[in-house]
Amino acid sequence: MIGSLGNLFLRTAVVLTGTALATFALLWHAPGDPALAIADARYASIPPAEVVDLIRAEAGLDAGFWPAFQAWVGPLIGGDFGQSSVTGRDVWPELVTAMSYTGPLALAGLSVGLLISVPLALLATQHPGGWLDRCAVALASIGAAIPAYWLGLLLILLFAVQLGWLPAMGARTPAHIILPALTLGLGVAASLTRILRSGILEARDQHFLPAFQRRGVANRDIERDHVVPHAAIPVVTVFGLELAFLLEGVVMVEVIFARPGLGSFLVNAIEARDFPKVQAVVVLTAVLFVTVNLLIDLIYHALDPRIGERDA
Repeated sequence: MIGSLGNLFLRTAVVLTGTALATFALLWHAPGDPALAIADARYASIPPAEVVDLIRAEAGLDAGFWPAFQAWVGPLIGGDFGQSSVTGRDVWPELVTAMSYTGPLALAGLSVGLLISVPLALLATQHPGGWLDRCAVALASIGAAIPAYWLGLLLILLFAVQLGWLPAMGARTPAHIILPALTLGLGVAASLTRILRSGILEARDQHFLPAFQRRGVANRDIERDHVVPHAAIPVVTVFGLELAFLLEGVVMVEVIFARPGLGSFLVNAIEARDFPKVQAVVVLTAVLFVTVNLLIDLIYHALDPRIGERDA
């Protein structure tokens, strides 16, 4: 157990270190002069060369790649995300404010996806190959093929422009989260429906289930104690991946619906070449990925303890 935890923490450290280094390197070697971009974002114009040189020195851009990386990653280990190169304010409070909008939207999208996918998959597997099953597979395939940005625009045209039922832009009221959550949730539902359907059908085809039926075990108990845990393993995998990759979709959806949050935070930081803000978003995303993977491993062990024994 101790060895497994040690390997887990080692992999986590390697992933986070590699992510931080790759992000810093990509920003550092991006085309253009980052000092000019920061100056333009800070002053809304290009100041004299002397001021640009001062900004370059202030941001540590003249120190070389490795000294600049060490100067950033050192405080980061202690939880200090640094100050914005444009505003000079601490990055962490602004990041928390952005996440206060993005977090509820991501959870709402996951909730919509679960509310659609679970009943649809259960209904589809009642009669495999029937018309309801074929309709569910077709809807899931169509939903997986539609890009989130296009689906969001369609929902805006239908419910905001044509029908006028829901607001499309901003985040002033609870109603403003409905269309973005639907955009995210329909994509999640498409993936979960297909995986949950396949998992249930595969679990019902296990060779040991007829033995339980011959012993007189009720079908309801077989479904609860054997089919559901077996089908849940691939679903947990996809659900964890959807939860992690949902941040990417949230960023795009927030831009489409003009919502404040991690999307506008990241887009504005990239445009201004605000290194500390961009790096903070990437590091936070990497931490969330690692955390989700850890939770998936724990859930795997709870669903099937043999998985942990084989890994040991």
